[in-house]
Amino acid sequence: MSAAYALGDCWTMTRRELAHWARQPVAVLVGLVFPVMMLLMFGYLVGGGRAVEGEYVDFLVPGMLTLTMVFGLEGTMTAVTRDLEKGVVDRFRSMPMADGAVLVGRAAADMLQSAAGLLVMVGVGYAMGWSAQGGPAAFAGALGLLLLLRFAMLWIGIHLALVAGKPELVQAVQILVWPVGFLSNAFAAPESMPGWLGTVVEWNPMSATATAVRDLFGNPGGEPGWVTAAVLWPLALLAVFFPLAVRRFRRLGG
Repeated sequence: MSAAYALGDCWTMTRRELAHWARQPVAVLVGLVFPVMMLLMFGYLVGGGRAVEGEYVDFLVPGMLTLTMVFGLEGTMTAVTRDLEKGVVDRFRSMPMADGAVLVGRAAADMLQSAAGLLVMVGVGYAMGWSAQGGPAAFAGALGLLLLLRFAMLWIGIHLALVAGKPELVQAVQILVWPVGFLSNAFAAPESMPGWLGTVVEWNPMSATATAVRDLFGNPGGEPGWVTAAVLWPLALLAVFFPLAVRRFRRLGG
């Protein structure tokens, strides 16, 4: 029964986060529209595709899908720090609730929004002329890899929010997210970069996911054998930051 109660607590916290969507529709809309604007901007205004074989849009869309899974963490962090600052988390901690249910509810709600945003981006990609050639199973596998990366990034964001404690400090983390996102093969192939920079890009966990997703989609820039790395990187990040977040949460107010 303890497991059933824990799941019930997690679902209650998830419904709380989902209820915020109805009260903050503009924030939800911005979260869905911003990645689309980025895709359109790089596809039509900045797109070039140096060292990319084939159509650049087929290279760009999987990269932008991967980048979308990394961006948007400021929303997660702001929500967590806001609850901390207002004392909401302290009130939840005083209730007979499973440890970590607040965090799981936050992550579950954000994953639902991420899945919706991913579907919107896929639709926009098709409208731009992108297409996936790998078949239904490979397509589903690619989406699974993208959401796995998102899940790992969410727990990094939750942990950093618990460490920061205040919404004002979220901006400092935002500054770090952009370099991590752009130091990847989302927009250009590593072969077109200086040697040292290409090496850094190839070691970015985002690049592993982008390469594997391109391969599963049958798009330029994909290489067989990267699925394993695209699974191991997020699992490694989860193994580090999930327990850190839970431990930090338990120590709040201690």
